[in-house]
This record gives sequence, C-alpha cells and structure tokens, in this order.
Amino acid sequence: MKLDLLGGLTPRAFLARYWQKQPLLVRGAVRGFRGAASRHALFSLSQRDDVESRLVARKRGRWSLRHGPFERRDLAAMPRRDWTLLVQGVNEFIPEADALMRRFAFVPYARLDDVMASYAVPGGGVGPHFDSYDVFLLQGFGRRRWRVSAQTDRRFDARAPLRILTHFRPEAEWVLEPGDMLYLPPGYAHDGVALDECTTWSIGFRAADATELAREFLNFLADRIELSGTYADPGLAPPRHPAAIDDTMIDRIAAMLDRIAWRRTDIERFVGEYLSEPKARVVFDPPRRPLGPGRFAAAVRRHGLTLDARTLLLFRGPWIYANGERHAMPRAARSALVALCDRRRLEAASASVAAGLPLLYSWYRAGYLHAGPPP
Repeated sequence: MKLDLLGGLTPRAFLARYWQKQPLLVRGAVRGFRGAASRHALFSLSQRDDVESRLVARKRGRWSLRHGPFERRDLAAMPRRDWTLLVQGVNEFIPEADALMRRFAFVPYARLDDVMASYAVPGGGVGPHFDSYDVFLLQGFGRRRWRVSAQTDRRFDARAPLRILTHFRPEAEWVLEPGDMLYLPPGYAHDGVALDECTTWSIGFRAADATELAREFLNFLADRIELSGTYADPGLAPPRHPAAIDDTMIDRIAAMLDRIAWRRTDIERFVGEYLSEPKARVVFDPPRRPLGPGRFAAAVRRHGLTLDARTLLLFRGPWIYANGERHAMPRAARSALVALCDRRRLEAASASVAAGLPLLYSWYRAGYLHAGPPP
C-alpha cells in the first residue's frame, strides 16, 4: 500500500530504494502536522528527572551543552536566538508522540528506538554532525533549513562538547515546513538550523555496534556458564623460574576455556531480552489500587487492554519478551499475544486472550499494561 508518509511509495519500495542508501525528502508527509506536543509540554518534560533532556546553545561561535532536568527559570532566561532544547523519549510520555512512532511500523519494532523532540528558536541547532542510525526528521510548527552531505570526512571540533564536524561540505539544502519530512540513512552528515521558532520530531532507530553487542552477549553468557572441574597439574615438575608462567599452564587453562560454547538458541534468547530491555532511566508505575484477578479479567473482557507506552514487547517462536524478560507463550493464547505485540492494544477479549490472562495479569501488576484504553 502506498503511503503519503513515504511520498507515495510503498514501504517495500522505500526500503529497497532508500533505506540505508540515500536521503528522501517528502513534502506533506503528515498533512496538518504541527507537532505531537506543545512547547509548554516539552518544557515541562525537560524539568523531570526521569526524562533525558539537553540544552545546546551557540554564542560567538562557541558551543555549550547542558543536561537536564532544568528549572523553569533556566528556560525563561535563555536568549531569543541560537539555542535548542532536545527532549528524548517523548513517545513514553505523550500518547500523540507514541502514535506518531507507530506510523513507522514498516520497520520492525526491534529496530525502533524513540521519538526525540527538538524545540529551537531562530538560529538554533546542534551543528553539523552525523548519526550512526537511520532517522526520520518530521517538521512541526515553524521552519528549519537542512543541509546534508555524503562526505566521509569525520573530523570533529575538539573544543565543542558535541561531535560537531569541522569540515562540513553541504551537497543539498532544503527548507522544511510543517508536515514535511526528511529521511537520512546512517552516517549521512547533516545540519539543521531553525529559521523561525520551531519544533522537529526525530524518529530514530536502534543500531548497536558490534563491540556493544559482543560485550552484552558475553555478559549474558557469564550468568549461564557452568564448567565442571578445577585446574589441576598432576605432572608438575620443579620450575627453573618460580615466578614464570609456563606454556603448560597456558595450555591447560586454554583447554578449560575452550569448553565455553553457545548455541543458536542462546543467541535467540539474548537478542530477545537485549532488544526488549528498556533504557536504564525507565521506571514502571504499578497500579496504586490493583484489580484482583477476577475484576481484571472482567475489565479485559469488556474493554480490552493497552500496553504502557514504555513497554517493549517482542516475540520469536514460542517465546515472548517483555521488557527484558522471556516468557513461554501459552499455545492457546498465541494469536492474542502476537496481536498485542504488533498492535500494542487488544480490543474486548476473545477466548485466545482468556488463555493468556495469568501472564497478562502479572504484567498489569508490574505496570507493563493497562486494562482498558490508554490511561
């Protein structure tokens, strides 16, 4: 199906021609869009200690960076030009931002990261830079000028508190107005500068590097390794140098460590748990007065249920992964649980939902989902 969001392309055509290959500018991608939240809402989020926020400013050619949470007076004291407020993970707190992110479900949820809102006054921006991940830049109210480049020069300004390119050479330039969107593949240098007071909504994607994945996988294995036996050297001979580590010791220890092994199922479990693990700052709020199991079941039968915006729910085969935890899917509940993963909401319950109620109730008690529509 062709999507206005992709300039009339089908998701398959977009992924084949543009995804991780080249930029795409879409005029009127979301018609009538002026942002998923107001300036006041973004300022309020930046004052919370459970929200990641940053203030980036430029004065006389020098960049500065401050991390939130901010006081109201901090924002009121900012000048009329040349600064930007960045608020990360807006989709976790603003339902409209979460709905916006779900428009991009033509890419697997396991790759979706979050929505970042950028509020800027004229001249505001974060300098020319590149990201290691795919990003869609959707313009809210106001206008922003974007310049982009496929350059490979990655030299940064050593004096700046951000990774700002020192030799940015733009190859194309556009002014985005409300509802326009620019897609950029990983590594594409870009520089966005506000022409008016404006907001830009960045839909970003996860892209862990190989070192991070290897480190996390080894940590995963560390909790599961069980090797029998202890180091032994029954044929030990008197050493010529008591302080020396000889080849025989190295060979024996190498033989012990060679017994460390993993299977594909270990990788599958690691990937499911790793990709569904929420960010460290995420804290779930259990219901203050939880329903009992019977009343919960009745509420689900009448009104269905909704995942909390912070919940990450993925599945593979007979396993479902909820916020870093693996659970076996009851066979009779599989269709309902898969639908919940895909849609993040289930309408009034079916027999398939009933079979999964014990698991769903445990998630409800943990704050992972809510009975009925979003709270």
